[in-house]
Amino acid sequence: MTLEELLPRFERHLRAERNLSPHTRRAYLGDLRQLAHGVGEATPVDALDADRLRAFLAGLLDRSASTRARKLASLRTFFAWCRREGYVRDDPTALLGSPRVARRLPRPLPVDDCALLLDRGVDVRRKESARERFVRLRDAALLELLYGAGLRASEAAGLDVRDVDLVRGEVRVRGKGGRERVVPLPGVAREALDAWLRLRRRPGVLAEPLFCSVRGAARGAPPRRLDPRDLRRILARRARRAGLADRVHPHRLRHSYATHLLDMGADLREIQELLGHRSLSTTERYTAVSVERLVEVYDRAHPRAREPGR
Repeated sequence: MTLEELLPRFERHLRAERNLSPHTRRAYLGDLRQLAHGVGEATPVDALDADRLRAFLAGLLDRSASTRARKLASLRTFFAWCRREGYVRDDPTALLGSPRVARRLPRPLPVDDCALLLDRGVDVRRKESARERFVRLRDAALLELLYGAGLRASEAAGLDVRDVDLVRGEVRVRGKGGRERVVPLPGVAREALDAWLRLRRRPGVLAEPLFCSVRGAARGAPPRRLDPRDLRRILARRARRAGLADRVHPHRLRHSYATHLLDMGADLREIQELLGHRSLSTTERYTAVSVERLVEVYDRAHPRAREPGR
């Protein structure tokens, strides 16, 4: 069978069996369509050996190492599936080496910057419109949840009202691969979510998206769920208002959540569970960040860290 014929079947496998997110499925299929364009869409999949795949990857040398590594990961996932399904006898990607990717450490925000970002004071001298109150309460609940529970943007956008349990103080999250976890909510996040949900209280609200657009609500139409791009725009707007010049995005708040927990003495295994990481090695990146921060504090504050004669 050809690549073009197999792609719809592979997409169903990613969606139904692997339960991957739409974003991940698009990335995998985009990489494979790029391969099909390079070798010919009518090329039989069993004619693709390691040399042809190596030549395809060699044509991407102008791309970053992380991009090439991701494309190789897409090929490996596809050919492993092809081998299991009997479309190829051997997996040609087994002979391909991975590009060396520089390890990038997370860049958390300082605690003071997080506090500045989440400050939601209201000017009592000015009367709010219903729309302004809706946006203020929604954005406050969103930011407190992103930082207070360490959620990914896609996880926060996918929440329904019924996923939040304010009595128990927790939120049920569907993470990567459809894996569920329960994350505790700090007190400030519970208060912000309570204020937001009191505004939303009406029959049938439990089945509605937790974070929705003000436009649909104002017209009385079914609420439109905010998507991860909406969340990034809200956070960027809030960062500008707080005067934070550095780039702020939802995943940076997630990094901040994990790093600040570690700095305060939380166990690495516990942080792994809270973040929903499948591998502990992913969570261990934050230990390097904390050590670097300790070195900076030492160099800045300890008298013996200064060079003699300075």
